[in-house]
Amino acid sequence: MAEVLVLVDHVDGKVRKSTAELLTIARRLGEPSAVHIGPGAETAQVTLAKYGAEKVYTFDAPEALEYLVAPQAEVLAALVEKTSPVAVLIPSNSAGKEIAGRLGIKTNSGVITDAVDVTAGGEGVETTQSVFAGSYTVKATVNQGTAIVAVKPNSVAIEAAPAAGTVEAVDVTVSDAAKAAKIVESKPKEATGRPELTEAAIVVSGGRGTGGDFGPVEEFADSLGAAVGASRAAVDAGWYPHSNQVGQTGKQVSPQLYVAAGISGAIQHRAGMQTSKTIVAVNKDEEAPIFELVDFGVVGDLFTVLPQATEAVKKAKG
Repeated sequence: MAEVLVLVDHVDGKVRKSTAELLTIARRLGEPSAVHIGPGAETAQVTLAKYGAEKVYTFDAPEALEYLVAPQAEVLAALVEKTSPVAVLIPSNSAGKEIAGRLGIKTNSGVITDAVDVTAGGEGVETTQSVFAGSYTVKATVNQGTAIVAVKPNSVAIEAAPAAGTVEAVDVTVSDAAKAAKIVESKPKEATGRPELTEAAIVVSGGRGTGGDFGPVEEFADSLGAAVGASRAAVDAGWYPHSNQVGQTGKQVSPQLYVAAGISGAIQHRAGMQTSKTIVAVNKDEEAPIFELVDFGVVGDLFTVLPQATEAVKKAKG
């Protein structure tokens, strides 16, 4: 069975949820092989094997993560040449999409980004994308080289499938060209106790209707164990950090549940959350465009609705 390479998204060996999702997808296509770049492979191996990685390729040379994404693309290119995989799956975040593009050039292969589903089709690997702000669903296949696919987080439900997880070190000489941009400083984002926005199963977002008071939004999110997002209007007004913006010029999310509170539903915002599985909106304006998109809508003041919903959730939890 042909291998499917999965680039591991991790922090010092702590594997992110998106990687488990990619391994779940990889099992549909062939034999999953994880590619762990950077320190912490010993820690990550247990998780990777749990979700189906038959092999864990490791590259932990100092230059692995000291430079921007170019060294990672070179490691993957070397593995593509060595293993001739049926596909390479990469998390569809800002770094992942650049790695995918660089890898496509190095291997003369087709690249698909922001896929929300990947399956084995009659003509090879078939992907599904939501494009033009969610107005169309597109199915595509790569017809040249190796299928390189960047997949959005929360696209599939994680399924454990214990495998061998055999560790194999990779020997790659990183070129001088890949060391053109060095990372001189990095520091972790201040912890909030909430899940990462792009990986969260539930997202509660606030917009102009909050008037700058995100208290009810945060309290409702915390009751659900959700991440907090914000519309561009709220971010531009300085009410919430740009890192929490959901939309075409912010982060694109695809959670199981998306709650939009006080958000009108401009096309820019819809482009960032329209692939969510279930969408709920709370807005005082019954004519707000967001109601055209939702599965459930509540016409009302978020300052009245959200506290009641928070109490109901807490009561249900006992």
